[in-house]
Amino acid sequence: MEIILLQDVDKLGSKGEVATVSEGYARNFLLPHKLAEIATPGRIAMVRQAMEEKAAQVQREADRAGETKDLLSKTVLTIPAPVGSADRLFGSITNQDVADAIYAARKIKIDKRNVELEDPIKLVGTYMVKVHVHSSVEPAEVKVMVVPEEHKE
Repeated sequence: MEIILLQDVDKLGSKGEVATVSEGYARNFLLPHKLAEIATPGRIAMVRQAMEEKAAQVQREADRAGETKDLLSKTVLTIPAPVGSADRLFGSITNQDVADAIYAARKIKIDKRNVELEDPIKLVGTYMVKVHVHSSVEPAEVKVMVVPEEHKE
């Protein structure tokens, strides 16, 4: 009996695949647990079309992520911070601060978890920070310049 899997099933296949199983396995386990449905020619065509549309969507996202990576690689962020003696910052620059600076400069929302800082930045200087934009694209290298904050009196 041919079935279409509605969820991933161990040793059988992943969601959306058409599989051939015994009638008892389908009627007694897969169908009652809503893990699969009976494959009809119309339903198989619908599932294949949905899978093609999903693949096209993933490709469009990867293309957009590549463009975003190129834009971020050309970006230089300047982050002013209060400074004490020996160019040490009061506090530090975190991945959230870098993500906020990217949004302020380019209007691109980046989750702070996608900004790769080994340790928070605690000194004035220039740093190269990796920013992940998509799983299929290499991370972008963003130049971050930490400068002393100007005092207003």
